[in-house]
Amino acid sequence: MGIRKLRPMTNGQRNMAVLDYEQVTGKAHVRGLLKAKKKVTGRSHGTISIRHRGGGSRRHYRVVDFNGRAKLGVPGTIAAVEYDPNRNTFIALVHYADGDKRYRLAHKGATVGQKVITDVKAKAEDGNRMQVQNVPVGFPIYNIEITPNKGGQVVRSAGGQAKLVSLEGEMAQIELPSGEIRMIEKTNYVSIGILSNEELALVKVGKAGKTRHKGRRPQVRGKAMNPNDHPHGGGEGACPIGMIHPKTPWGAPALGVKTRSKRKASERLIVRSRHRAKKK
Repeated sequence: MGIRKLRPMTNGQRNMAVLDYEQVTGKAHVRGLLKAKKKVTGRSHGTISIRHRGGGSRRHYRVVDFNGRAKLGVPGTIAAVEYDPNRNTFIALVHYADGDKRYRLAHKGATVGQKVITDVKAKAEDGNRMQVQNVPVGFPIYNIEITPNKGGQVVRSAGGQAKLVSLEGEMAQIELPSGEIRMIEKTNYVSIGILSNEELALVKVGKAGKTRHKGRRPQVRGKAMNPNDHPHGGGEGACPIGMIHPKTPWGAPALGVKTRSKRKASERLIVRSRHRAKKK
């Protein structure tokens, strides 16, 4: 995978940088793994309920198997690496030995013909999925199961990777990309490797039209509105917002204000907070 900078034939291409999609092998979509996706326009009974949404290209939802327990011990072969419009990492179409076909998240370096397997204990190779207690300490992991039997819930975006820190004690400790260290059950399943499309952060959109194709509409600054439209509105010229703390369009405090109303039971499993990790 790499980044390709376009020749500036138009103003929109002047600073545009796009992916070359070398890892993507084709569009071998499986009809049984596609579902109709209802378009989110951000409206309820015609009234805008979610701002800055609407339009965009039509797309189908690809049914991705985040769990893998249904194919426990069944070897599979990657038949294709595909682009998925619903997520920023690529997906791999896997043909299993029993004739079944399923999508799963593609790891960095996934190639057609590569063998992968989900089992309680498997070889520590990229793409394989197993219980975290059988993964060597220090290995990169992704698609991590937090709640037993629920399937992968975290570290599922492009280029994402966590690290297995420790297997001492009753639970395993993993370090997430945010720096948070959390405990999970040793019988939870994780995939080994790094997720594909790690160069996504280097992409430059270049023009507003590409964002509109994703279903995003333009945003307007609050200070550019009238007072009846936003608390920051009013005034003359490029004047400040006129208040100590910024506010949301509905008058609630914004930017830096804690919005978590109650503590979650799972917070007891956090060994080191992501906030403390950033300070270091």
